[in-house]
Amino acid sequence: MQSAQVFVAVMAAAALHASWNAIAKGVPDRFGLFIKSSIISVVIGAVLVFVVSPPAGPSWPWLLGSVGMHVLYNLGLMAAYQLGDFNQTYPLARGLGPVVVALVAATVLGEPLPPLATAGVVVIAAAIGVLGLTPWKRIRHNRSALTAAVLTGLAIATYTLLDGVGVRRSGSALGYAVWLLALHGLATMAAMALVKRSRWAPVPPEKAASWKLSVVAGVMSMSAYSLVLWAQSRGVLAAIAALRESSVVIAAIIGAIFFREPLSRLRITASLAVAAGVVLLALP
Repeated sequence: MQSAQVFVAVMAAAALHASWNAIAKGVPDRFGLFIKSSIISVVIGAVLVFVVSPPAGPSWPWLLGSVGMHVLYNLGLMAAYQLGDFNQTYPLARGLGPVVVALVAATVLGEPLPPLATAGVVVIAAAIGVLGLTPWKRIRHNRSALTAAVLTGLAIATYTLLDGVGVRRSGSALGYAVWLLALHGLATMAAMALVKRSRWAPVPPEKAASWKLSVVAGVMSMSAYSLVLWAQSRGVLAAIAALRESSVVIAAIIGAIFFREPLSRLRITASLAVAAGVVLLALP
């Protein structure tokens, strides 16, 4: 379904994404981590905007819309990780994306998927639903985490669609990625400043997030989404959106090993189903 280059790029992005999200979950000072990572994004973006071709005019409305949705995504992600377990909230946040993107791409953007790829999207979405919604008893008693994860998932689906259209109109996938990351960093810093002055401001932790860890997380995040943007300029949106959610398998393993979160037989089976869905998407 996808070219080998697109497939490898999206799978690498999935691994990077799960890894930096694990850092965000594991650091007590998520607020500080996001601010420092945003500063890194702005600094790197400010340098690179002078050496890449700028996005073409028709892509800017989509790019700016994506910036706004990325800010909402960051805020939702912080709330979800504050309220729930990593291997519960991460699959839920990621699981809505493939379904919403596939539906909109097929009905609005004129990108219907062939049968095998459609089956792959359905299998991945269903398996991610199992990963995020089991055990139900734990979900039922933590509905605030469920709500935050679902809203985060809707933000992901929205910016995926916006960027899928925007990057194709940009004339330069790299230029689009650089400007998006720089503006997203600025917007996130502004949003964090507003939150810090509000009644929703988190209680400052005893230990602030280190610059070293923030740089690692920031570079991982930027690299992951830059790979996705490049892939979106060359592949089918719904298939790419589903492929990148294979990161939930990596997240489940990270959650079990590093956060001592339960990994039942059902969750292992669901993780294998995600892998099967990825295979279906990779078939020609």
